[in-house]
Amino acid sequence: MKRPICSKATLGRLPLYLTYLRTAEIGETVSASHISKSLSLGEVLVRKDLNAVCGNGKPKIGYHTDALLKKLESILGEHHTLPAVIVGAGKLGSALLGFEGFDAYGLKIIAAFDSRIEQRDSAVYPMEQFTHFCMMQDVHIGIITVPVNSAQEICDLMVRSGITAIWNFAPCVLQVPKSVIVQQENLALSLAHLTLSVRGATINQEE
Repeated sequence: MKRPICSKATLGRLPLYLTYLRTAEIGETVSASHISKSLSLGEVLVRKDLNAVCGNGKPKIGYHTDALLKKLESILGEHHTLPAVIVGAGKLGSALLGFEGFDAYGLKIIAAFDSRIEQRDSAVYPMEQFTHFCMMQDVHIGIITVPVNSAQEICDLMVRSGITAIWNFAPCVLQVPKSVIVQQENLALSLAHLTLSVRGATINQEE
């Protein structure tokens, strides 16, 4: 089933809608207006999100609750969770490995790999087992949390091991085949944007 294309912001709100539909006392139908009031979100925003992923609701009726629930579950991959692996079991890698929120987006990190295993952790494996593990578990999503000087080497290993989608936390541009998708995550840049926003707000207040 082909998933609809939606913005990152919309995708980030879909788990909110899904949780609400599962936990709130709702009848057979629910409107975007009702959801927006319950979640303290703008009605136009909620309507736009639901239209993007589920189509327009019926006038004066809204959406059939069960159908909307199943649609959101399908889009978020709740009934078809994809496995992912991390290379780099340091502080960031360990934090991602222990984070349980990925399930809401149809993703489960099943293992981490590191060249230096300092603790006995059943979910952390030596690098020598990486390719075999990925092939045996049919893993196609890899997360890189190693230092920048090792990132390209790890990327190449992932590609050789059948990884087709990479989430890269190393501050560098990876060279990959056209068939491989790379999502770059620059934590320092994100923090810089926040810093500039705070400084800009402070300057505006002073003026």
